[in-house]
Amino acid sequence: MMKTARNPSQRGFSLVELITVIVVGAIVAATVSAFIKPTIDAYTNTSLRANMSDQADTSLRRMLRDVRRAVPNSLRVPSNQCFELVPVVSGGRYRMGPDAANDSGGCTAQSGGGTCSAWVDPSQATTVFDVLSIMSTTPSVGDWVVINNQNGNDVYAGNNRAAISAVSTSPLSTQGYQRLTISSLQVSPGYSFGRFQTVSNSEQSVFYICSGADGTLNSNGDGKGTLYRLVRTFNAAYPTSCPSTTGATALATKVKSCSFIYDPNQGATQQSGFLWMDLEIARNSETAHMAVGAHVMNVP
Repeated sequence: MMKTARNPSQRGFSLVELITVIVVGAIVAATVSAFIKPTIDAYTNTSLRANMSDQADTSLRRMLRDVRRAVPNSLRVPSNQCFELVPVVSGGRYRMGPDAANDSGGCTAQSGGGTCSAWVDPSQATTVFDVLSIMSTTPSVGDWVVINNQNGNDVYAGNNRAAISAVSTSPLSTQGYQRLTISSLQVSPGYSFGRFQTVSNSEQSVFYICSGADGTLNSNGDGKGTLYRLVRTFNAAYPTSCPSTTGATALATKVKSCSFIYDPNQGATQQSGFLWMDLEIARNSETAHMAVGAHVMNVP
């Protein structure tokens, strides 16, 4: 009887060898899982928290910037879920009297021609005035001038604002840096600070709205709300509720909760308000909770 010679290259694994490989592989996999997975999970969670914190911080900074550059007394807060303001583009000081050294004879407050300066005379309507300070941003035709917004609704109703129809350089350098021509505006006779603000016509008012944030999470552990920034036109009626978010820009998503609390007369001097802004974002049951307080200058 003939025996077939075995080819060493065709030799397979024995059952013992196969079981040994499976056991060793399982041990290695368990070791990797025990040491590597927590590291990966920690990195993922840290990245998630950093992203949420960055979104919350960026949103609060954006609101804080608008609040600090708002027209004095323009904050309107219909509920603790939203607030409105009129953002300022620039501002400065206007001429309050004639240029005694350089005006030619016969100049009046609103003559503003040749060597005549143009100044604001509270006893009559103003249509042109010289700007005595350098404005950080030069306004455009169609933008708005606001003077002495003492009452919160005045700027929205148009009682103390006027549209800019021309921006030019004052005829003489001694008269001012620029000359603004505006629609007729009667400045309050008792106002003596000589300050004005300019508002962009493309951003007449801004509403910050926290929509859908009820303090609870959905099935994925995410917040249900969204923080919006809505640009709209002047509205004389004081809002009684948060407006629709149609056309608004989302600043933060997956918001769990937020709150806006405003005191228009914070402090003994009654000259500055205080706005408290609280924002909490939640994702995958992880949360980032930030809050900031802003002093609001209400002196026109």
